Amino acid sequence: MTSWAKILMASACVGLATPCVAQESPKQVLAAHLRTQGYKCDAPKSATRDAAASRPDEAVWIIRCENARYRVRLVPDMAASVESF
Repeated sequence: MTSWAKILMASACVGLATPCVAQESPKQVLAAHLRTQGYKCDAPKSATRDAAASRPDEAVWIIRCENARYRVRLVPDMAASVESF
């Protein structure tokens, strides 16, 4: 499983020795990543995985922000490919 898949997957707590910790939603993680690459996404509204455009080890997400909509292709160990539409 890729590092992006681990970050974006919602998972239940499985460790009995550690307490459950709230996880960030995919829209929050993607918005933060967009901002680190210089894109504006102050108020993320939604993030939906584009299964038709995704490939093994390359997840594609559509993220809607208050000011724009982006298609984000996540490739392990590389900067995300971002297109605004």
